Parts: sequence; C-alpha cells; structure tokens
Amino acid sequence: MTRPRFHLAFPVRDLAEARAFYGDLLGCPEGRSSPDWIDFDFHGHQIVAHLAPDEVGHRQTSAVDGEQVPVRHFGLILTLEAWRALADRLEAAGTQFIIPPQVRFKGQPGEQATLFFLDPSGNALEFKAFADDAMVFAK
Repeated sequence: MTRPRFHLAFPVRDLAEARAFYGDLLGCPEGRSSPDWIDFDFHGHQIVAHLAPDEVGHRQTSAVDGEQVPVRHFGLILTLEAWRALADRLEAAGTQFIIPPQVRFKGQPGEQATLFFLDPSGNALEFKAFADDAMVFAK
C-alpha cells in the first residue's frame, strides 16, 4: 500500500532564508512559488513556507524524557543511517540544537534517536530514527 503524503503550511519571516535553509541545508527540492510562498519537497511530502513574519517562532514546550520539547514542531522519521548523516551535516554547518543528537527512551519501547533545531524563522524541527520501525507506535 502506498502511504498518503502530508501537506504542511508554516510561517516564515523571509522567503530567501527559507529557500536557503530548506533547499540548500536540508536538500528539499523547490516546487512552485510566488512572492508570498514556496513549496518544498520534504522527502516526498509537501511543505509550504508562507511569508507571515508575525506568526513565526515556537512558544511553548512540554517535558519529554527529561527534555523540554517545543510543542509546535514538525519533522521526519528517517532510517538510522540517514539520521546520522543529517546529524553530521547539521553539526558541520554549525547548527544550534535545541536538543542535540541523542537517544531517547533508552531500553524502553519507542527507543529513538532524535534531534531538534530551529529554522531561521524559529520554527522547530525534529528528526528521529528507530532501530526497529515497529517501535514507532510502541507503548
């Protein structure tokens, strides 16, 4: 079965910054655009950066396994190999992490590699990986 693709629209303060961050750093091919928005191919999913500087940034956090996680965030579940490659690329680029690359829930159901960082507009992103894909929804 083919999984549906998701669509996510989010605010940014500057489209040139978004283009450099999502296109260049994260490697998301650009789709359609206008003076007010840009579509990106986020590993087969459509994300759309909308110019809305008054709505950017994360504001609330929630405790998860001893860390303060931004409540509003998005990201992907990658393979461990792809996650490590991304973590290395982000570290080499000097990315300031909210939560640095680490393993959460060690030895428990749902054990996962995770990292959090902000885009230039303050939107929080999380990328994670599971050694066993069956653990994604494990209780």
